This record gives sequence, structure tokens and C-alpha cells, in this order.
Amino acid sequence: MTDAVTERYVVVVNDEEQYSIWPAGREVPAGWRAVGQAATKDECLADIETRWTDMRPLSLRRAMEP
Repeated sequence: MTDAVTERYVVVVNDEEQYSIWPAGREVPAGWRAVGQAATKDECLADIETRWTDMRPLSLRRAMEP
């Protein structure tokens, strides 16, 4: 059993600029890419809070541009 405090994750983002976390050391799913370095779950979630300031998908943001 892994210790949730020491388990490492990476922040991942897709082409719609939606963010998530993924276990470090596992292959990132198709359509996603890792950003940043492996860190704890809490650190990754805090990183996402600073990066993902507009929850709308990129395609919707573009469609709503004047």
C-alpha cells in the first residue's frame, strides 16, 4: 500500500486546456501532456489552481471571442 502523502503525481493538460493530475511514472494518456515536475497530490492541485483560471474549454473560449 502506498502512502498518500508520498505518492507523486504530475499535472497534465489536454488540447482544450483542461487540467488534471496523473500518477507519476505512468504513461500519460493519449490527448494529454505533462506540465511541470512530479510532486505531491496537494502540490499538483495547488499548481492547477494557478494555471486553470478559466474553466471553459479552449474551443468554447474561442467561440465566445468577439
